[in-house]
Amino acid sequence: MSGSRAEGPVVQGWCPGALRPMMSGDGLVVRVRPRSSRLTATQARGVAALSRAHGNGLIDLSARANVQLRGVTETGRLPLVEGLRDLGLIDASIAQETRRNIVVQPFHRPDDPTLTISAELAQLLALPDAPDLPGKFGFAVDTGSTRVLESTACDIRIERDGQGIVVRPDGSGLAKHVTETTAAAEALSLARWFIATGGIREGRGRMAAHLARVGLPQGFTHPTTAQGFVARPGLYDAGAMVAFTFGQMTAETLAAIAGLGDLRITPWRMIVIEGATRLPDLPGLITDPDDPLLHVVACTGAPGCVQALGPTRDLALALAPHVQGLLHVSGCAKGCAHPGAADLTLTATPQGYALIQGATAHDTPIAHHSAAALIARPDLLTE
Repeated sequence: MSGSRAEGPVVQGWCPGALRPMMSGDGLVVRVRPRSSRLTATQARGVAALSRAHGNGLIDLSARANVQLRGVTETGRLPLVEGLRDLGLIDASIAQETRRNIVVQPFHRPDDPTLTISAELAQLLALPDAPDLPGKFGFAVDTGSTRVLESTACDIRIERDGQGIVVRPDGSGLAKHVTETTAAAEALSLARWFIATGGIREGRGRMAAHLARVGLPQGFTHPTTAQGFVARPGLYDAGAMVAFTFGQMTAETLAAIAGLGDLRITPWRMIVIEGATRLPDLPGLITDPDDPLLHVVACTGAPGCVQALGPTRDLALALAPHVQGLLHVSGCAKGCAHPGAADLTLTATPQGYALIQGATAHDTPIAHHSAAALIARPDLLTE
């Protein structure tokens, strides 16, 4: 193990951005938030070039449909930001960047309101009187023909419901009917209610936890039904969706897929290549929907993350062929790569890897094992 500290990991309470990067074990992490979760081919090639010039050439996809450049040096940070600004990928201020935490469903079509609503929501969040929301507070615009973002973490959801559109606070099955022209404003109104009723003061500033304490605001009476969606690589009406091992690629891989078209960044750590009618045969991609690597999630781990108490990805790779359901290997109890519950979780601790069943990285384990023992005996995962 790579440490012996007894205290828990430090919870920053905010996510890195481009204007406010976060230091990690391999340098600064600079997170780019593509507008409407989309990069043009030109922007994607530019991001790849900047990653090579000012970082270590590794690029992560986040669960919020963002792109993270790793290994950025202190001297390279400002030239990197200027390069991103030239590509139209920088907000006017840290506050605007932090508030523009919007995940957009990647299968939108020209005849649905997804891009219009997400653009209006971004404009409202950039206004001087926009609500000052917690750093991890987010929105989802899921107004395509079918909802696909129900398992994506966020706080306020703008969703398709039958032939109409609703705004729904995360943590509730009850929503409020809105229109295409009022959806963004209603979402902001719900965010203001969250602040006015103490959502920031109580807990870590998340909607679901706040609803459990204070209940719903008035007007949220329309019951919704979960539709469910399982993300897999393959061909879709919007294009070809490809995955990456642990959601990480090289700058060369990003440049290569940008050569095939504009890109839609998904919260499943996959990318949709717009308009593509076949799956590309390029190194570094997962295109098989049955690939066992799609069933494992792992953060950077040690030594890439200064908070990790052990390495993660070699262990996850070794165990991938032996697991059923979802396996999450986390370098610490924060569980950044997968904050929700997984079928099996291995959390690095000073005592080894804590084995947790059907819960999150910080929940109570049933056993502790060394990495060597788990690799030698994968059956320990299900004993």
